Amino acid sequence: MVSHSPRGRASAKTPGPAVHDDHVQRDFTAARPDQVWVADITEHPTNQDKVYCCAIKDLFSNRIVGFAIDERMTA
Repeated sequence: MVSHSPRGRASAKTPGPAVHDDHVQRDFTAARPDQVWVADITEHPTNQDKVYCCAIKDLFSNRIVGFAIDERMTA
């Protein structure tokens, strides 16, 4: 089911099927540092346009170990 947000964009009520392989089998734990890292890309609107932030997280320490911010998702 799709609903429309106040800004006119459609938003899904439930997530769709995964578009990538699940290499950690939904187990977001790690026994030691640098064993399991996960990444996510998020779009952030600004007054001028939008920017994308990609963060890489070490699941053992729960710390961000790397990130990139750019106006293009492919940067």
